[in-house]
Amino acid sequence: MNGSTITVDDLRFELRHSTRRKTVQITVDRGGELVLYAPEGCPAAAIDDFVREKRFWIFTKLAEKEALRPPAVTKQYVSGEGFPYLGRSYRLQLVDEQDVPLKLEHGRFRMRRSDAADGRSHMIRWYTEHARRWLPGRVERLETRLGVQSAGVTVQDLGYRWGSCGKGNRLYFHWRTILLPSRIVEYIVAHELVHLREPHHTPAFWTHLARAVPDFATKKQWLAENAGEVMGV
Repeated sequence: MNGSTITVDDLRFELRHSTRRKTVQITVDRGGELVLYAPEGCPAAAIDDFVREKRFWIFTKLAEKEALRPPAVTKQYVSGEGFPYLGRSYRLQLVDEQDVPLKLEHGRFRMRRSDAADGRSHMIRWYTEHARRWLPGRVERLETRLGVQSAGVTVQDLGYRWGSCGKGNRLYFHWRTILLPSRIVEYIVAHELVHLREPHHTPAFWTHLARAVPDFATKKQWLAENAGEVMGV
């Protein structure tokens, strides 16, 4: 069975042909990777048609893989350790004195050495505060694009969820959202805003999402494949 990579409507697949296979099949691996199995000699047009027919099923399966997963490695609060913020990695520098326990300055996270023992709490507090400042602007911009209105934004620990749409149209986002690239955060925000109009992942839901974020499929697949990378904080 040979393998190659193909892209159909922004979705990337590992394509595997087999002489023993008689039908086309799609699977979503544990890490969110899409694998497409096809008979040897299957026409490209037939593969494209099959993917488009299964598009909403794929989106639903990828949504199941988007959840935050347990970290492979736990961060150490020592000089030189890297910590993400809006998709970039910044090195930690322990310093003897500064006016606050933690700040991002001159391309580095700077933490008071005396606070390093409680470093994770300080880092979570910093992320949460910055998410509370940064996210409402993105929400407001996408509300205009989607023609919906939320009741505000709350940032907190949501366990294994990136976001949720709560009672009274209030939006909730995990503090870890601020660790992701801004283009991926845009997808998460748009996803929750569309739930104000469509509560469930119906075809209509994905259609509305595509109007707000035309390349959402690419971002969705990226999140499904990379969600675990920001869990070590």
